[in-house]
Amino acid sequence: MAEAQIKISTHDSIAAIGQAAWDACACPEAVEGRPGDPFTTYRFLKALEDSRSVGAGTGWQPLYLSAALDGQVIGCTPMFGKSHSQGEYIFDHNWAHAYERAGGRYYPKLQVAVPFTPVTGRRLLLKPGYEELAASALVEGAIEVAEANNISTLHLTFCTEAEAEAGARMGLFRRSSTQFHWENDGYASFDDFLGHLSSRKRKNIRKERARAQGFGGQIRMLTGDAIEPHHWEAVWEFYQDTGARKWGTPYLTRKFFDIAHETLRDDILLILAERDGVPIAGALNFIGREALFGRYWGCREDHPCLHFELCYYQAIDFAISHGLATVEAGAQGEHKLARGYLPVTTHSLHWVRDPGFARAIGEYLEAERRAIDRDMEILTSYGPFRNTQQEDHQ
Repeated sequence: MAEAQIKISTHDSIAAIGQAAWDACACPEAVEGRPGDPFTTYRFLKALEDSRSVGAGTGWQPLYLSAALDGQVIGCTPMFGKSHSQGEYIFDHNWAHAYERAGGRYYPKLQVAVPFTPVTGRRLLLKPGYEELAASALVEGAIEVAEANNISTLHLTFCTEAEAEAGARMGLFRRSSTQFHWENDGYASFDDFLGHLSSRKRKNIRKERARAQGFGGQIRMLTGDAIEPHHWEAVWEFYQDTGARKWGTPYLTRKFFDIAHETLRDDILLILAERDGVPIAGALNFIGREALFGRYWGCREDHPCLHFELCYYQAIDFAISHGLATVEAGAQGEHKLARGYLPVTTHSLHWVRDPGFARAIGEYLEAERRAIDRDMEILTSYGPFRNTQQEDHQ
């Protein structure tokens, strides 16, 4: 009876759901402090909208989904209509090409994700006490939206492992990929962390840090009110340069950074390399309850190892000093392995409307999963941590 009372609605703006209702599902823990995931908060998603980083002309059309029981929102999800596959980091370009070569229409598709953000987090945002009821209602509701509009596919990307398992039980395809995360094993300091690495990796990191810190200036960490409006001019310049080289066109607009200063700076850590007070390089991070999330890096000048210092080693320093469990330094990058970041599995879920195409995708994912499992074994074996038995015999 209760399930029949659930009303599924789509919204072209998160404001239609409202901050209180959204955050009661997305980050109820934030009542007592920092949200676990800053990227699914109302203020972050609203900043994307208000800055026109998503919306008309971007290929990311907001189509937020809510589930209400007796007028109360018990679940919601950040869903978007997509006209391309950019800014997702779980790649389906070959799926689109195959489907369209066979005469199908792959786009538009539905994407449940945080735009431009390859960070694992809950994609089904559920009010405490309604988890099971709201989760099934949101998944069924998203599929109904897709079917009603002849949408080819639905994707939930960078979802949690628990969501991936639940989605697979609901009949969605499960897909795995790999990232590299640093994990805090209760380290007292950066030197304590280094002491757990093999001697070769330890020496290499010390050399890289010394080279980076010899660039001729100072490195500063800024968060909250220590971040001033003028810092965003440098961040925007760094972001444009890196974005143009990696993606062709940066995803975020300049206005996003102005809004971030007003509503998100307590969630942000800027790590800047400055000479005579002028930033020459920087890394933008977001701070969660238990993790630091590296997002963007850029520079005005090239200096050896400065990228590693700002993006990886300074992030580890911050995590240790603030008791954070993890540093997630973004998508891909096997070079992170030598710098103390270990391979972890990330997850996504996929629904495919056409039965024949669905069978082909299922076969593809099975083969891909076996390949990723083999890669994970190899990458883990090349981990940077010391083998105490081997070193004891040297």
